[in-house]
Amino acid sequence: MGDSKWLSLEQIRAFLCGAEPVEFAAQGRAEVYQWVERTLVHYEYARQGKAGKGLLRRYLEKMTGLSRAQVTRRILAREYEVHGIAAYQRLARISSAQIYRLRATSAYRQRNATYEPTRPTVIAIGERRRPEPKGRPGFLRIDTVHQGDFDGGKGVYHINAVDEVTQWQVMTATPKISELWLIPVLEAMIAQFPFPIRGFHSDNGSEYVNYDVSRLLGKLLIEQTKSRSRHCNDNGLVEAKNGAVIRKHLGYGYIDAQHAEAISEFYREHLNPYVNFHRPCAVPEQRLLGNGRIQRVYRRWATPWELLEEVPNLKEVLRPGHTEAALKARAAEQCDTEAALDMQQAKRELFQRIGRKIP
Repeated sequence: MGDSKWLSLEQIRAFLCGAEPVEFAAQGRAEVYQWVERTLVHYEYARQGKAGKGLLRRYLEKMTGLSRAQVTRRILAREYEVHGIAAYQRLARISSAQIYRLRATSAYRQRNATYEPTRPTVIAIGERRRPEPKGRPGFLRIDTVHQGDFDGGKGVYHINAVDEVTQWQVMTATPKISELWLIPVLEAMIAQFPFPIRGFHSDNGSEYVNYDVSRLLGKLLIEQTKSRSRHCNDNGLVEAKNGAVIRKHLGYGYIDAQHAEAISEFYREHLNPYVNFHRPCAVPEQRLLGNGRIQRVYRRWATPWELLEEVPNLKEVLRPGHTEAALKARAAEQCDTEAALDMQQAKRELFQRIGRKIP
């Protein structure tokens, strides 16, 4: 192995990029090590940066046929024997097998591996902030609940929307959350609220943060906001309702997407009226603790209708087609217990139709 003509680092880089295999013959292992020694001295390996050292190691591996561990061992030995660096005294005598073992440890991989985090795609839809209803109904928190997968099939999706001020809740179901299915579902949900919708707040899921939903909300003059990063409670109200209402009544087990229409009918005719007129909710009371901190205490329980009834100038708040007298009559049709019994009976019939046991 000769060294009559030394290559520059750029020439070495071009040489390593070559696709053709290279074979060099030496008289013995001693000659190979001598050539490695001369190469390291010529290129001043110790003074090279990280990129230069890596380039030279790959060059030595390709030229000599030695493994990476064997080349690394020669370099470590040189750091101690030639340059006299005491930190390499033990490493100079380390075996190639031990280097292989060290490379397999998690500590080595954590130090040697580099990771580039996924760069998020920024979509200029919705504003990243929490809504500010200022006591006005019509600011929705919305979320999706998936009813699981089974044998390669997708379960039904529940869409849950809750008004922040009155806790008025509208739920529905859809077999898919693509724009083709979701836009009509959202339009039908918005129409079920007795007051105009002013705000629409969701997490950053693509089912809501997309141009189709943005166009729908823009047409209805509804402000769209989305949760902020590192603020896990931005959509906490609807997430709490996911567990307290949807999971409580529909459970966690798989429900096939083909039953979405039957579940939507159950929501529209039975569960939605029950939770809005007959199911009391905890009403938060805010206390200022100083330093900008706010404590929420729950000392009162009221139904969403009772909270809506307390809104000032209710007649002006309701949308056309809804009157205070009609809503009050709807709430007085049944007592809370009778409404609960009717809802439970409808739920039993629903679960018989879809072949599920009541959770």
